[in-house]
Amino acid sequence: MNIFLAGATGSMGQKVVHLLADQPGYDITGILTTKTDVNPSEYNLSDDVHVFNRLDAIEGDYDVWIDFTQPNVVFDNVKYAIEHHISPIIGTSGLSEDQKHELISLADGENVNGLIAANFGLSAVLLMQFAQQAAKYFSDVEVIEMHHEDKTDSPSGTAIHTVDMMSETKQGDNINQEDEPARGMYYKGVPIHAVRLPGYVAHEQVLFGGPGEALTIRQDSFDRESFMQGVWVALEKLPELHGLVDGLENIL
Repeated sequence: MNIFLAGATGSMGQKVVHLLADQPGYDITGILTTKTDVNPSEYNLSDDVHVFNRLDAIEGDYDVWIDFTQPNVVFDNVKYAIEHHISPIIGTSGLSEDQKHELISLADGENVNGLIAANFGLSAVLLMQFAQQAAKYFSDVEVIEMHHEDKTDSPSGTAIHTVDMMSETKQGDNINQEDEPARGMYYKGVPIHAVRLPGYVAHEQVLFGGPGEALTIRQDSFDRESFMQGVWVALEKLPELHGLVDGLENIL
């Protein structure tokens, strides 16, 4: 497989480089980065890798597009990949529901398979699934997500996806009303609180409250290496996918 890695010089991109370094059959042959004058060897890449700074400059044949970039460019990146029949594996958050629907429709039309994952951490995916189950029995819930200070989107894609999953099973409405002041942002009637602080990587809590009891579900990602198991699962499952799948939980 020829891999095109968008965001190869970033923290997550470098984890992907490390993941694939010793995997036979997976070669990173092209990268997209905002950095200019990149020396591939400084980023643990082969000297013959093709380096591009703009979508319209990309050349070459690629099988898979792995994207860990920024919310403001991810939509155009994925659209480019699909239109050029490159299977996308997207770890960049920030896509709106309308953008996802457009990309899923485009992938269907182009007969391209791929995955959009709000989070590649298996603990985060399990948290979402547990929260979805708990939402059947607790109508009142709030979400707290905590990330490193450089994360540009808030609330996080993981928090949004958690609420999306809970909304499929959630009974009743929160006691809080959407026209009341929140300490974060309301999404589908659920308050989400976003914390951005140095020292954090990626953490989420889902807090349920009921008469005389409470339930807290929490996951912590202390190192970005934890996301690589999910990326590897996505690469292995890619040939079995049908269209553009939204959510790692749907391929586990």
